[in-house]
Amino acid sequence: MTNAPFFQSAETWNERYSAPGFAFGTQPNAYLADRRALFEPGKSALAVADGEGRNSVWLAQQGLNVDAFDISPVGVAKARQLAQQASVAVNYHVDSCDGWDWQPAAYDYVVAIFVQFADPEMRRRLFANMVAALKPGGLLVLQGYTPKQLDYNTGGPGQLDHLYTEEMLTSAFSALELVDMQVYEAELDEGARHRGMCALIGMVGRK
Repeated sequence: MTNAPFFQSAETWNERYSAPGFAFGTQPNAYLADRRALFEPGKSALAVADGEGRNSVWLAQQGLNVDAFDISPVGVAKARQLAQQASVAVNYHVDSCDGWDWQPAAYDYVVAIFVQFADPEMRRRLFANMVAALKPGGLLVLQGYTPKQLDYNTGGPGQLDHLYTEEMLTSAFSALELVDMQVYEAELDEGARHRGMCALIGMVGRK
């Protein structure tokens, strides 16, 4: 198993993102894209640990004003290229989840897709920061793997304590009004690293 510090390192992600193409593809996460109707043009969004930019670019294509950050300079450079190719503007930053300048009540939307490099303690801080960053009435959109993903081995950290359950998310985001919670299995085709049958959870919460 990969240990947590290694899995969180910028060097690890730089190596992954240095490969040709896009590790997780260029299309948005399916759960996120299926929530298209929630996003109102002109509003603000933050894409957390956005990697090579597939989700932030899609958010910008919906007419949102998007900030995005990732720990990997290589990933952020590719994200900037993807945004340029799509003719959209995204404010990209190289930063970690703990290093990001979390501003209170700054965003209408916070989007966190497969941020499962975070161990339980980092996850506690991250989830609290995401809630605080939402404006009143703002929406959190989150997608992750459940423990059953260990049986599929088609993506994710391969570490039980990094995976999500409905009970965990309900507790962690108890301050939010639950808009959507889905625990399901589906075929993913999101680049070479998210491909095949997967055990997934998706959540939308309103502040």
